[in-house]
Amino acid sequence: MIVSVKEFPNVRLVNHPLIRQKLTLCRSKQTTNQTFRLLLNEITALMVYELASDYPTRRVEIETPLQKTTGDELATDVILVPILRAGLGMTHEVMQLIPRARVGHLGLYRDETTLLPIKYYSKLPPNLADSEVIVIDPMLATGGSLSAAVTLLKKAGARRIKLLCLVAAPEGIRRMLNDHPEIPVFTAAIDEKLNPRGFILPGLGDAGDRLFGTA
Repeated sequence: MIVSVKEFPNVRLVNHPLIRQKLTLCRSKQTTNQTFRLLLNEITALMVYELASDYPTRRVEIETPLQKTTGDELATDVILVPILRAGLGMTHEVMQLIPRARVGHLGLYRDETTLLPIKYYSKLPPNLADSEVIVIDPMLATGGSLSAAVTLLKKAGARRIKLLCLVAAPEGIRRMLNDHPEIPVFTAAIDEKLNPRGFILPGLGDAGDRLFGTA
C-alpha cells in the first residue's frame, strides 16, 4: 500500500506489514550477510510491485492451449540504474520481475570529509528519453549522490524517473524535493535523521558492507 506523506509530497511510502517485518530484520546487527541479501531481495520485489503500478500496457494477442485470447504487456521500455555498489543488491530482483529491463550503472561515492558526491563511472543504455527509468540505491542519506545521479540522467535524456530506496532520511528527501521535485521517491521507511558523518539513524548500517560482507 502506498502512503502519502504530507511533509514530503515527493515521497511514496510503501507501507505493508511484510515489508515492515523484513525491514526490522534488516536493521538488526545480528542479521547475517546472507540473510540481509535475501531480505533485501524480498523487500525490493514487494516495492517494485507498487512502483510499476502505473506503467502503461498494451493489448496483445496470444494463444492458450485451448484458444486465442488477448492479454497485456508493458508498453514501455524499462531501464534500471543502480548506484554502485549497494544498488546492485536490489537490481537482480527487479530484473526477475521485469526481465526485459536494461541496466545502466552509475558509480558515485561520497567524500567522507565534504559529503559531496564524486562520479567515477557511468555506462548508460541508449533511448533513455523513451524509457521508464528506475534509479536504485538502498539508502537515501544526504541526497547528494542521488541528486547528482538524477541530474546526470536528465542530461542524458531521461524524462520519466523514479527513485527506489529502502530507507530515507528527512535530509535526503528534502534535498531531492528541492533539486528534483517531480521525481517520486519510493521508500520503505523514513528514518529520524543523519548523524554528523552523514549516516542514517537508526538506519541499518552500511548497506554495501552488509550486502557484500566487507565490514
